[in-house]
Amino acid sequence: MDLSRIIAISGKPGLYLVVAQSPNSIIVENVENGRRMPAFASNKISALEDITMYSIDEDVPLGEIIQKLYDKNDGKAALSHKDDVKKLRSELDTVLDNCDHDRIYDADVRKLFQWYNLLQKSEVLKTRVEESEKKAQEEKAEEKKSEGEKKTTKAKESKEKSAPAKKKASKASDSKKSASDGAKKKAEKKDA
Repeated sequence: MDLSRIIAISGKPGLYLVVAQSPNSIIVENVENGRRMPAFASNKISALEDITMYSIDEDVPLGEIIQKLYDKNDGKAALSHKDDVKKLRSELDTVLDNCDHDRIYDADVRKLFQWYNLLQKSEVLKTRVEESEKKAQEEKAEEKKSEGEKKTTKAKESKEKSAPAKKKASKASDSKKSASDGAKKKAEKKDA
């Protein structure tokens, strides 16, 4: 899932959508209530697309985990971040294979579910999923189109390969005509 332009600001609750940039700050919009405010360089800003969670094999991007939560819950809200941590961790285990519980803190698990529910409530996830589905459909259409173009170019190439033979034959007949035309002109000059 594409989480670009969605950020978390340390010390401020909730998630924010980057709206614009100014020379000294960025203008962000609160995902919940739509209020806009500046975020300065002195604020600690984390882009959600850059955040990963630990697993035994490799780090998993937050976008993939949120996409899996979205698919598992059919686009509905997940467990509340205020629920028991054991429930949240068991839910995380169903979504994230080989979850490394030693390196993922309870606060991180709570924050994951809080962010998911914020994005789901504000329908940001729904629009992002629809956009990614449209992109996937467009890519499939592009692939089909390029495959069709490859077929037509192969057909054109085969026609062009056969066309030079025809051109050679027509050039030979043209040269015979021009030779006979030249002979006729010489004969006409002699007669005149």
